[in-house]
Amino acid sequence: MVYARAGVSVCRELTCRCPGSFQRLKAAVHYTVGCLCQDVAEDKDMQFSKQAIAAISEITFRQCDNFAKDLEMFARHAKRSTVNTEDVKLLARRSNSLLKYITQKSEELASNNMEQKEKKKKKSGAAKGARTGEHPEAAVTESEDSNMA
Repeated sequence: MVYARAGVSVCRELTCRCPGSFQRLKAAVHYTVGCLCQDVAEDKDMQFSKQAIAAISEITFRQCDNFAKDLEMFARHAKRSTVNTEDVKLLARRSNSLLKYITQKSEELASNNMEQKEKKKKKSGAAKGARTGEHPEAAVTESEDSNMA
């Protein structure tokens, strides 16, 4: 593996943290590529040689390593230590369909996160009212009464 200029590649870092993980990850990629090739072979009535599957697996694995390095550099260029969705969109910019899909999913996640935050606010607001013995309806009634006086 080639080392990234600013740090070790994701794959090497994974290997250092968990011995054997690198080989398991590579085997998982190879297995998945094999399954995909088998599906395509059945659909198209053709066959893939073991060498072709191995080559596709290796290319896929190396490309994922390149993607990880690019994402790291995008974040570092923006003076961040965390990769975010904007970095992923930048990586996918050359594929219009992939960029559209990632943008759509990103918007869905952002929407879901906002809904979750609103639910938490409502729950915490109701819990605070219950702890202090106040009821929102009582507070409205009191303010309306005081305005009448």
